[in-house]
Formats: sequence, structure tokens, C-alpha cells
Amino acid sequence: MASSTVMKAVDQFFPYLAPHLQIMNSTTAQNTLYGAVDWSQTSWLERKWAAYYVWIANPLIATGLLSFVWHEIIYFGRAFPFWVMDQIPYFNQWKIQETKLPSHAEYMHCLKTVLAIHFLIELPLIFAFHPICEYFGMATYEIPFSPVWKMAAQIAFFFVFEDTFHYWAHRWLHTPFMYKRVHKMHHKYQVPFGLAAEYAHPIETLILSQGTISGPFVYCLFAPKHSLHILTVYVWIALRLAQAIDAHSGFDFPWSLRQFMPFWAGADYHDSHHAVFKGNYATSFRWWDQMMGTDRWYKAQRASEAEKKLKAQQSKSQ
Repeated sequence: MASSTVMKAVDQFFPYLAPHLQIMNSTTAQNTLYGAVDWSQTSWLERKWAAYYVWIANPLIATGLLSFVWHEIIYFGRAFPFWVMDQIPYFNQWKIQETKLPSHAEYMHCLKTVLAIHFLIELPLIFAFHPICEYFGMATYEIPFSPVWKMAAQIAFFFVFEDTFHYWAHRWLHTPFMYKRVHKMHHKYQVPFGLAAEYAHPIETLILSQGTISGPFVYCLFAPKHSLHILTVYVWIALRLAQAIDAHSGFDFPWSLRQFMPFWAGADYHDSHHAVFKGNYATSFRWWDQMMGTDRWYKAQRASEAEKKLKAQQSKSQ
């Protein structure tokens, strides 16, 4: 009864939205979404994927729910280990700003703000994701998935696209007008921690998220229909979230990716940005900052730190 009343209200006030919210019965969903599928040619994961969409019986709702839950699991699942390490003194040896640790109050304030951003800003946008994917020709409920080699190539493109977008958008956010009104909120924590990766003004959230999600849509513009599957985008988003949280973690380990890939930015790079409030504007890679000379503050800071350590060692040996 309640659901019927809600649908009538939606039909009355949002007539273009109502058809997308209709729930099919399971038989109709099976026949409509997967009537032509040869199940003998599908994998276990593809069958589970199809079963989920049939169970929800509405692709828009199914994609929205899956996208939001996936985002939350990856974000908090990746941030949690860094929170644990911040509580254990043993891990302080790998803290970049080793004398400064986030307090419990800072963690709680950040958590409340991030949850508000997720539910009030990101959730409505995520539920608009499915129709936008369909508009651009991205496969959503469809099976089979893309082969692994193709997913890897697509994700590599997304990384390069997002890094370029983020560099220039981030530089713009550091102009006096945008920094004072928008970006300053993200710089509340001069000593960053993983959970603070998405601690930002709603306008900044809307701006910088375009770098993550526009890459797949740009790809779809120049590729055949359904050549990009939303599962690939989910893998990309998981990697992008992991990168962002790692960059804000405040930890630089001997096994951190930047130790093996010199062009990878990592926490060492972004921590400097929060410490000096300028430079190192890119997310994943170092090449834009190197080409544009916006890593000079980072280089100066690291040179100064190395000189201080050398002097301290010399004074001890005397």
C-alpha cells in the first residue's frame, strides 16, 4: 500500500522518472534482461551478477544500490587499517609527520562530515548513475563482462585521464577565490589521515569527482556501445579510492608503491601538499607537477629535511 502511494506520487510529480522506478516480477525481469543469454557460456560471477539484477527487478535501483554500497565498503574498508595503525605506536616509524598524530576528536569530526557528504551529496548522484551509463552506451546489467586485458587497458586510460583532470582542477581550487570559498575545508587537516580523503566542501566533491567518473564516459563516446562494462568502472573506482586514501594516510612504507614506481605520487607526495598548502596538485602520478614546475616546494621541503637530518647525525657523531 505504501509503495503504491509513493509510486502514484512519483508518477504525478515526476512523470519522466516513474517508468524507471517500476519493479518487475522475477519472471519478467529474467526474460526482459536476460532472455537471450546462453547460460552455458557464462561464469559463476556473471550468473551471480544476473541473479542480483533479477532479484532487485529494476536496473536503476539495482545499479544505484550496488554502486553506493561498493563505494562505502571500499572507502571505509581501506581507511580502517590506517586508523588502526594511528592507534599503535609501533607504526609511528613510518609516519611522514612523525611528531603529529590525528586526535580522536579529529577522527570523529571527519567521520561525521564524510558520512554526511556520502549520504546527502554522493548518494543522490550515484542513483542517477544508471540512466547516465545507459545514455553513454555503457553495459550495466548485461553479461558477459569484459576480458581482463581489456579492463586493464581501460583502467590505465582512466588513471591518466583522472590525473590530468585533477591536476588542473586542483590548481584552480588553489586560486585565492576558490581556495577561500571551497578548497580551504579540505586543508583543515595539515596532517592528513586516510579517512579525510573525501573530507571536502560539497562543491569540491562535485568538481573533483568528475575526474573519476568522466573518464569512463569519455571512453564511451569514442568506443562501440557496451564495450565498457560497469564492473570495470567498479574496479577503477576501488583502485581510485584506495589511491586517494593511501595518499592521505600519512604513512610512507618501504613497500609503498612509490618505492617501486618512481613516477607514482603516493602519500609522501601528497602529505607535502597538505604541509605547505601548495604544489603537488596531481593525484596518482608526478609528471604534471614535474612538467609545470609545481613540485618545487616539495623538493625544497625534502631537501631541507635531509639537511636537518644530516646535521643532527653529524652533531651526534661529534
